[in-house]
Amino acid sequence: MSDQNPYLSLIVPCYNEESVLVETYQRLIKLLNPLAFSFEIIFVNDGSTDQTPFILDDFAHKDQRVIVLHFSRNFGHQQALSAGLHECRGQYAVIIDADLQDPPEIIPEMLNLAIRESANIVFGQRVTRKKEGWFKKISASIYYRLLNFLSDVELPLDSGDFRLLDRQVIDTFKELKEKNKYIRGLMGWVGYKQLPFLYEREARFAGKTHYSFTKMLQLAIKGLLYFSKKPLMIAMNLGFISVLIGLLLAIYVLVSKFVYHEAVTGWSSILISVIFFGGIQLLSIGILVQYLGSIFEEVKNRPEYLISRRVKQTFTSEK
Repeated sequence: MSDQNPYLSLIVPCYNEESVLVETYQRLIKLLNPLAFSFEIIFVNDGSTDQTPFILDDFAHKDQRVIVLHFSRNFGHQQALSAGLHECRGQYAVIIDADLQDPPEIIPEMLNLAIRESANIVFGQRVTRKKEGWFKKISASIYYRLLNFLSDVELPLDSGDFRLLDRQVIDTFKELKEKNKYIRGLMGWVGYKQLPFLYEREARFAGKTHYSFTKMLQLAIKGLLYFSKKPLMIAMNLGFISVLIGLLLAIYVLVSKFVYHEAVTGWSSILISVIFFGGIQLLSIGILVQYLGSIFEEVKNRPEYLISRRVKQTFTSEK
C-alpha cells in the first residue's frame, strides 16, 4: 500500500455481522470506486464470535484499501469507533455502522456539503426510522431531548454516530484522554462548524440488532453522566425538598400535640413517609455511585481497547 494518505477514511465497527458484511463491503466499493479520490475502509472487529473475523480478513487480503483491526475481546461500540478514529489517515472520515441502516449512498452528498460550506462536521439527522417499533422511536425521542435538557453542551436531536469529520476534528478527538468515551456527545463538545444532513434511516439489511435494551440504557446513562452535573443538582434539590417536608411534618405534629392537644395517629402515613424519603435517599446515593464508578474507571488508566491483530497495519509518518 502506498504511504500517501487517502482522502477519505470509512470507519465500520463490527460485532457478529456475518450476515451483512459482504453486502456492506460491496455497496461501499460500488459507491467509492467511481469517485476521483483515494479512500480506505477500516473495519474494527469488536471481539466477534461468528464468522466476522474471517470475512474481514478475506476483504483485507483481496483489497489493499481495506484495513482490519481485531480487538482482543468485545470492548464495545464506542471503543471500536475510537480505535477507527485513532487509526484513520484520511483528510475526512465517515463513521458508519455495518448494518446498512445508515445508507452509504449519501456519503458523497455529505462530503460535498462539508466542502461547500467549509463545515468540520456533517452529522446524519434522522427524519424517519423504518421498521422500528413504537417503543424504540418514542424512547429514542425522549432520550435525546432529556439529554439535551440535562447536558452542559448542546447536542443535536435525533442523530447517532453516523457522521463525517474533517482532519481538524479527528486530530482534536485524538487529544481527548478519557477512556469511556461517549462519541456523539464529544462531537457536540468539541464545537467547530457542524451541519445536519437529513436522511431516512433504513431497516437492517439482515440479521438482528446487537444493541439490546440494556446496552442502550448503559449508553444513555453514560451520556448523562459524562456531559452533565445536573443529576447531582437534582439529587441535592430532592434532599432539600425532603428536609423541608420533614420539618413541616414535625411542626404539624408538635402543634397538634401541644397546642390542640391532639395525638397524631396513622401508621399508614408514617410508612408512606418512610418509603418516600428512603427512596429519595437511595436514588441520590445511586446517582453518586454512578459518578464515582465513572471516576474509578478513569483513574485506573487502562487503555480503551486492546488490538490483538492488524491486517494491513496503517501507515504512520513517525518511524
